[in-house]
Amino acid sequence: MNLKHRLLKKPWPYWVGGVVLGLLNIFLLFTTGSAWKITTSFLYLGAGLLNKLGININDWYYFKTYGTKLNVGETYFSNSLMIMAIAMILGSLASALFVSEFGIKKIKNKKQLTFALLGGIMMGYGTRLSFGCNVGAYFSAIPSFSLHGWIFGIFMFVGAWIGSKILFKYIL
Repeated sequence: MNLKHRLLKKPWPYWVGGVVLGLLNIFLLFTTGSAWKITTSFLYLGAGLLNKLGININDWYYFKTYGTKLNVGETYFSNSLMIMAIAMILGSLASALFVSEFGIKKIKNKKQLTFALLGGIMMGYGTRLSFGCNVGAYFSAIPSFSLHGWIFGIFMFVGAWIGSKILFKYIL
């Protein structure tokens, strides 16, 4: 078995993936001064698109209360979080293409599409309510020795287990 097959075709042990992600998180924190986060880039993308359409979001409660947290000279489309999000998407695409695992799946039915869209909207709304997703609340919190990361992790796994039971019983 050649090296490419062992590294790219066979699954890695979970601990190897954890160590690699941990090292990447340390590198990111060292180089940018910020922990790994992703959902704020979607906030910036939406805010930037609404601004381009002429909608003034600066008067919205969220932005009045919490601001944009953009550095001087940054815009909604040009900032470190957007660069990181684009890099993750392109890196994931390159990885899938490199090992010939990229594919587009056909939507089974309208029910699947409806639940996928509803679930995505609920997750996106929830990330703004909680000021972050599982990356910031779990992956970046635990290495920072934050207790909330462990509490979040426990409830995340419980919620995923309950959600999968509901999914298989009523939707799939």
